[in-house]
Amino acid sequence: MSAITTVIFDMFNTIAQDGHDLWRQTFEAIIAEQGLETTPGELRHAWDYGAGNFRDRRTAPGAPFTSYLDGWAHAFAEAFNELNLTGDAMAASQKSIDDLGTRPLFPDSAEALSILGQTHRLAVISNADDAYLDPVVARIPAKLEAVISSEAVRCYKPDRRLFDAAVAELGVHPSECAYVGDRQFEDVMGSRTVGMKAIWINRSRHPADATLPTPDAEIHGLLELPDVLAKLR
Repeated sequence: MSAITTVIFDMFNTIAQDGHDLWRQTFEAIIAEQGLETTPGELRHAWDYGAGNFRDRRTAPGAPFTSYLDGWAHAFAEAFNELNLTGDAMAASQKSIDDLGTRPLFPDSAEALSILGQTHRLAVISNADDAYLDPVVARIPAKLEAVISSEAVRCYKPDRRLFDAAVAELGVHPSECAYVGDRQFEDVMGSRTVGMKAIWINRSRHPADATLPTPDAEIHGLLELPDVLAKLR
């Protein structure tokens, strides 16, 4: 019998979709709303540079906490400057936040969480601002006993403080927990650091990064979880 009593999930690209096409719609809307003379591809490419820098900075040791709203606003300001555009960077960031709150669940999410909720406690840890995480959580048809955001703990995965906050709120030992996420760096490494079992959901079947920790299991959809959990010790 599995020793796992609690399954903790990442949110975006694990339970909820957050793919390229959805972001393209956001960039199209920003361009239309602000009357910008550019294309979604050009704006996304310029924004990605600043967003990537934000992603790298936020996990640096001792880095001050910056929300997604503020980090992405800075990235938009850099993108507008690079493209010689007069745009409202904070409004563009807010549009991104608003759209993330409407992200649809993957087709297998509701059924998988309903099944797992009959035998396990369920929770979420997400690198996210509460403004867009909470609306997605509200649409999940399952009981979540804890929802931990980077904004609430003021740090980002793989920082162990997020995982420590979850086990403290749930009142469980990390060895009782399996963590399910789509990224080896943030999710696999972070959960393994505190002693959780790490399950990598690799929906797109990308090759694993050999420089990062190996997950305890790899799945390609959430409906595979019950069988995988039954085998974990």
